[in-house]
Amino acid sequence: MVATCYLLGVSTRRMEKLVESLGITRLSKSQVSVMAQDLDAQVAEFRSRPLDQGPYTFVAADALVLKVREGGRVVNVHALLATGVNADGHREILGLQVTSAEDGAGWLGFFRDLTARGLSGVRLVTSDAHAGLVSAIGATLPGAAWQRCRTHYAANLMTATPKSSWPWVRALLHSVYDQPDAASVHAQFDRVLDALSEKLPKVSEHLDQARADVLAFTSFPKELWRQIWSNNPSERLNSEIRRRTDVVGIFPDRDSLIRLVGAVLAEQHDEWAEGRRYLGLEVLARSRVTALPDTTTGTGAGTEEVTSTDTIPALSA
Repeated sequence: MVATCYLLGVSTRRMEKLVESLGITRLSKSQVSVMAQDLDAQVAEFRSRPLDQGPYTFVAADALVLKVREGGRVVNVHALLATGVNADGHREILGLQVTSAEDGAGWLGFFRDLTARGLSGVRLVTSDAHAGLVSAIGATLPGAAWQRCRTHYAANLMTATPKSSWPWVRALLHSVYDQPDAASVHAQFDRVLDALSEKLPKVSEHLDQARADVLAFTSFPKELWRQIWSNNPSERLNSEIRRRTDVVGIFPDRDSLIRLVGAVLAEQHDEWAEGRRYLGLEVLARSRVTALPDTTTGTGAGTEEVTSTDTIPALSA
């Protein structure tokens, strides 16, 4: 019974209540097949629905690697996911597609599908730095800024930093995000670059090249920085998908994967719609008129440059 519930892609609790309400104690293979077909239709409708609750000011994109049997082999496939904040301030599951590889073609097709279904008004997309993903954002969402997930970037920066120096570099990086306003963030970023250029020039160059991407959040209201500067808000969703898919392990085909993951996403979508607003309407309205950052000066347009009193921690011997 439990395995059937997970394969169908709905929670065990909900399935048990449904079965009990119908007076059913066991499910035959034919009954499971009928339920699966019905669920497939619901998931397909959910995945192809019009995105008509925009503008979707903020969007987050991510991918999960899952295993499927194909051609007598077990292969990795990529579940491409996108969430967004709609005009009412609620989060939505925008889309799900399964591709053989997380490449540029896959992401481009994914975002083209989203825009064809009505995705519009996007001001910022948060994701990791996958080249195909970033390129697809630029090709399909003109005018939208890109925020490089700060958590993913920290992992990238760590690989370019000597192990013994990473605690110091990590502290410097955190000091940038701890600033009270956009101008202070950029001023602290400059001080961090200066400190690193003397002792770790390659790390300083790595950070300098990523400046516009990791600081895109600063051109939006401070109240929502934590929601947009990384993909961390999506981790709970990813964990729930993992919890369900781990029960299956290796999917027999892509249809079964889409059935399960699609049902999990549809359920989460409904919970978000019925819950509290993710972002307030007032801060959303301000976000739609906020000027994009001026990367030549390192500050957002219209902001006043200030001098932060933060100090740079010394590199431990």
